[in-house]
Amino acid sequence: MRFEFATATRIIFGPGTSREVAPLAAKRGKRAFVITGRTTERAEPILEQLKNQAIEYVTFNVTSEPTTTIVKQAVEQARNNKSDLVIGIGGGSVLDTGKAIAAMLTNAGELEDYLEVVGLGKPITQSPVPYIAMPTTAGTGAEATRNAVIGVPKHKVKVSMRSPMMLPRLAVVDPELTYSMPPSVTASTGLDALTQLMEAFVSNKANPMTDGICREGLKRAGRSLLAAYEDGSNRDARQDMSLASLFSGLALANAGLGAVHGFAGPLGGMISAAHGVICARLLPYVMQANIQALQDRQSDSAALARYDQIAQLLTGNVAAKASDGLKWVQDICLQLKVPPLSEFGLKEQDFPTVIANAQKSSSMKGNPVVLTEDELISILKKSQ
Repeated sequence: MRFEFATATRIIFGPGTSREVAPLAAKRGKRAFVITGRTTERAEPILEQLKNQAIEYVTFNVTSEPTTTIVKQAVEQARNNKSDLVIGIGGGSVLDTGKAIAAMLTNAGELEDYLEVVGLGKPITQSPVPYIAMPTTAGTGAEATRNAVIGVPKHKVKVSMRSPMMLPRLAVVDPELTYSMPPSVTASTGLDALTQLMEAFVSNKANPMTDGICREGLKRAGRSLLAAYEDGSNRDARQDMSLASLFSGLALANAGLGAVHGFAGPLGGMISAAHGVICARLLPYVMQANIQALQDRQSDSAALARYDQIAQLLTGNVAAKASDGLKWVQDICLQLKVPPLSEFGLKEQDFPTVIANAQKSSSMKGNPVVLTEDELISILKKSQ
């Protein structure tokens, strides 16, 4: 057995930990480039902390999922500001943008040089400037991953910029920052975290360290996702989901993902749905296809036993089987009102392009069973 495990240099978790950031930031730089979502409202207390530590800063708002255009604009602004520190405060889009900016500030060339699939896929050779990641959602686990997912409008696809060097220097996960998430965002991000935990657990790249992380994350998501959706002020549920999200990032960065995320990259560049919504809609249908394909073609696969374990962790029933886990996922997707992808523009004529691009993705290669083209088409049809 051989495996590797890498994550952010330092992770701090717990309610109120966002109030500890400024002194830690002061040890890493003096001119901060602070990335937030549509507004700086949630970041204001942290900006005030930076001011008190005599850290100069400029802010940059990410108003959509990151694209090559957005990242290039941010890099230019950060260079003009002579920023020596990057801080991301927001959801996965903000955190991924921050990783790309930190890397591009120290590596020569164009952004496209470093993109997978549509770019040159060049390796990052110079350490990025210090990056502090602070999630305000509980879903992507981007604070603990080594890649940034970036949309490329020209090719209508989302691809990754990836390197172990892109792992944040510091991740501060404060569940209090997630309390203001509306139910719809709680649902889509929470189901994204659940998807990542499940896919990393059944991935053909799973290892004993990620297995333990996934089991703990799945247990917490199983007991708290619906509770956080129904009552955003439920502190225990919010803490569980922040941990599930963090664990999903730790797991996927070291064990890979599967067919849901194999589809999500191409779909994210073609339709208007957020990444979490796409993953949430695909999850039950990919899970169903995987279980059926394993039973039909690889009945002795260890992944089937892992789907039984997933069912037990989600339902709390030690006798649960894969079919019970599938029903649990189907039910919660209904309860969380996950919309069909046709609402965001997915058409049957798009299927061949989506499938062709999905089959090239590293995520699809981690799926526990190779799905046929008919099976992939069936998943997309059901997701419409």
